Amino acid sequence: MKVRVGHSPDPDDAFMFYPIKFKKIDLRGYEVEEVVEDIETLNKMALKGELDVTAVSAHAYAYLAPKFDVLSSGASMGKGYGPVVVAREAKELSGARVAIPGELTTAALLAKMYLPKDVEFVVIKFDEIPQAVARGEVDAGVLIHEGQLTYPKLGLKKVMDFGELWYEETGLPLPLGLDVAKWEVSQDWAEIWYEAVKWSLENPKEALSHALKFARGLDEDTTEKFVRMYVNEYTLDMGEEGEEALRELYKRAYKSKALDFLPEFKVVRPS
Repeated sequence: MKVRVGHSPDPDDAFMFYPIKFKKIDLRGYEVEEVVEDIETLNKMALKGELDVTAVSAHAYAYLAPKFDVLSSGASMGKGYGPVVVAREAKELSGARVAIPGELTTAALLAKMYLPKDVEFVVIKFDEIPQAVARGEVDAGVLIHEGQLTYPKLGLKKVMDFGELWYEETGLPLPLGLDVAKWEVSQDWAEIWYEAVKWSLENPKEALSHALKFARGLDEDTTEKFVRMYVNEYTLDMGEEGEEALRELYKRAYKSKALDFLPEFKVVRPS
């Protein structure tokens, strides 16, 4: 059976996908068509039903829950860290123009939860936000991926860290990205993703060598640091704590009116 499997062009996703791409694990007879796109594009493709298994934003998954299950492996969760808001100088953001990396990203959801209600959001491609802030095209920007580590090189200042705020309030990891699968294949892919993440964690040098091809100019040490941030204990298995964190994210987003409904979902684990 052929399946279209999406992942982002980021080192952490490439690190996890390596054993699938090169058939280091049992793929249960599936023929995999790899789709590599930025996370907002994957979100939109999933909403159109164009992918069978894919990485998506936790925010986007709220709209995908009727057709996709959450896989217990493959999630990107940060405990005490997450997307950061940066500006040229630390300041209040009331009335500011703030760049977000896509309407369906979890960064956008968190921005709506935590930033002043009169902020004007401007959608800019994730890897162009730091430069847009530095050039003064926007007052501030929400950074994801490696931008969370590299913004000081542009002289930018951190105004807010959503991961820190979330952890202070909840004591839980912050769900940012998920791997999901259409319900028809979700049980098989819960097992495949678990084995893939486990393989990469047990063979980090080989998987990291592949991940470096997606590093967008980062040196090896910074790439490894980024991968270790988002391929962690919750990535192998989000467990009850990770599932609780996802439910709490949706509850708080609904309460703050960042979401206008409360999604129901199912987490599928290896049998």
